[in-house]
Amino acid sequence: MSWKIIAYAPRPLIEAALVAHEDAFDWDPEIVLSGCEVAEDRPDDWQLEAWLSRKPTRADEAALAALFAGPVPAFEVEKLPDADWLVVSQQGLAPIRAGRFYVHTPDYCASDEAGVIDFAIPASQAFGTGQHATTAGCLAMLTHMKAQGLVVRNCADIGTGTGLLAFAALALWPRAMVTASDIDAVCAEVVEANARANGIALGARGGELLMTIADGMAHPLLNARGPYDLIIANILAGPLVSLAPDFGAALVPGGHLLLAGLLETQEPAIRAACRKAGLRIAARIVNGDWSILWLRKRSKSPS
Repeated sequence: MSWKIIAYAPRPLIEAALVAHEDAFDWDPEIVLSGCEVAEDRPDDWQLEAWLSRKPTRADEAALAALFAGPVPAFEVEKLPDADWLVVSQQGLAPIRAGRFYVHTPDYCASDEAGVIDFAIPASQAFGTGQHATTAGCLAMLTHMKAQGLVVRNCADIGTGTGLLAFAALALWPRAMVTASDIDAVCAEVVEANARANGIALGARGGELLMTIADGMAHPLLNARGPYDLIIANILAGPLVSLAPDFGAALVPGGHLLLAGLLETQEPAIRAACRKAGLRIAARIVNGDWSILWLRKRSKSPS
């Protein structure tokens, strides 16, 4: 990406704009958004950054302006040196410990702590090196689910990114059949490379990982390999709401759903959509501003 648009505003305005972006189903996928505080000692002052591979147009700026319900902050446009900014942003990230997992880039040594599951995930074009609160929260929740006695034989990781959460599921339930999918075609090569680097077997049998490219649950392979007793989806709030019925239909009675990628403020809408799909909350984790939800499908349809 070689251009960036920056807007500065109080935290509530930036968070509201990020929520509006997630609900904008016609959003240009070439514009990648992120939001964060300007500095650690200024937690209420935030910035919205829009990354583009082209010079921004008036239409691009208008699309950003439409995300703000109130006054629109001034935009700063900056040309950047040619680089893969997702990779650059992830290089040198410190390792994280979440649940039973220790996740690090290859720049760091593996953990030698007893009982810890180690994954080396390099900076890449796909999301999910473990440092984001939603990914770390999912690792913690998967650990909790295992500790609660959950048995998984057939799992799907929807929106897998680097494959990390699918790897975690296989590590906790090593005999499970695991399917990973993502809408982004680049993830297939990323996941397979990461699997080889971490000793994850690729294939269609129990104890192996099978990767496919799919939009949500709409893929013959996902349908054929279901129903599932665990579905993981760390994506965005808008797609989580729209996919809730598909998740419910793809789970066995009593099956489990792990959702992340939603802000606490977005949780009520997602829980409402899941209730309509026959899913009830079993546990939740809040990591920063983000909610991680464990839901369970009814064991049988009400009479």
